[in-house]
Amino acid sequence: MTKRRPVLMRITTVPISLHLLLKGQFAYMREQGYDVCTVSAEGPEIPEVLKEGVEHYVLPFTRKITPIQDLQCLLQLIRLMRRLKPDVVHTHTPKAGLLGMMAARWCGVKVRMHTVAGLPLMEATGLKRTVLDATEKITYACATRVYPNSTGLKEFMLTVLKTDPSKVQIIGKGSSNGIDTTFFQRTPELEAQARQWREERGIGPSDVVFSFVGRVVRDKGIVELVEAFKALQIKRNAANSRLFLVLVGPFEQELDPLPPDVYEFLKTSPSIILPGFQKDVRPWIMGSDVFVFPSYREGFPNVVMQACLLGVACVVSDINGCNEIIERGRTGLIVPPKNVEMLGAAMEQLVDDPTKRQSFATAAREFVATHFDRRQVWSAIQREYERLRGNA
Repeated sequence: MTKRRPVLMRITTVPISLHLLLKGQFAYMREQGYDVCTVSAEGPEIPEVLKEGVEHYVLPFTRKITPIQDLQCLLQLIRLMRRLKPDVVHTHTPKAGLLGMMAARWCGVKVRMHTVAGLPLMEATGLKRTVLDATEKITYACATRVYPNSTGLKEFMLTVLKTDPSKVQIIGKGSSNGIDTTFFQRTPELEAQARQWREERGIGPSDVVFSFVGRVVRDKGIVELVEAFKALQIKRNAANSRLFLVLVGPFEQELDPLPPDVYEFLKTSPSIILPGFQKDVRPWIMGSDVFVFPSYREGFPNVVMQACLLGVACVVSDINGCNEIIERGRTGLIVPPKNVEMLGAAMEQLVDDPTKRQSFATAAREFVATHFDRRQVWSAIQREYERLRGNA
């Protein structure tokens, strides 16, 4: 008689999280003996997720507070779990975590895991903060284990949200998925692509390009980045030093809008390059001289690890995740979030010191490659599945 393979259900609010933030993990878990199914809202990334050999189910998740639709989604999740009978339910992102953990507990799933990779409530105030606090606490209460993907998040959950310490654990050294250290390395082909986009925009070898990858929204520190860049540009133009800023990613003016003047500057300035969302960010990062990531809040940002592996010096904000990837003064520069002056000073320091840029880049690549290779992270997650199933 053939032994039943355990069923693993992974849930995120939108499929881009499955594809970009957890890429490769589902195929790995299938190799380890799991039947893997994924659940999310509709989205164009679903075909990419299906390439990993999973069964995918579309449910009406939203990223906003939508009580009626959320209730409908919860009921559909309960019906789906009753039919599939998963042995492990593992959720990511706030809405998927709330509904997924509630449904799994209702259905009696023994192993209910939720990964926390950034908390929107950190920047929320008033009624919105109250609602988000409550949803996180409900999620954690329904989960059997909660996994912040950085030390800073763990401390916040324990001290501010008063989460039960026995439920909270970091897997490995952090990160939800690790990083493909083979994919994120410089090659002659990528070097040629990087040179090409610079040349197409008239950017010379002596010009300095700052890069950012992510959603072009206020919470990512874009307002401060633009202000620091503008001030530095005025200062450096007097010395005939040309500076450029490339922002790789989508605007989300309906969810987290930039101020009109910042938005207008980004859309009209000849020194700003806006390629939008890119399936392959490697040439864009490699074509820059300094990677800047001034986000207000993160879990464990993949893009910072990507920049490190691609040999580009980083300036990041002093928040959890970022300050666990970058070591101040050894592998990059760290500045307080929302501080335009210190951000600009760090950016200027690296404009003036290409030797330091190279030193940071070399040390950062070694650190990330040593500690965050994705197969190490996947193996640690699988061991946690086995441990919890053994105790269930």
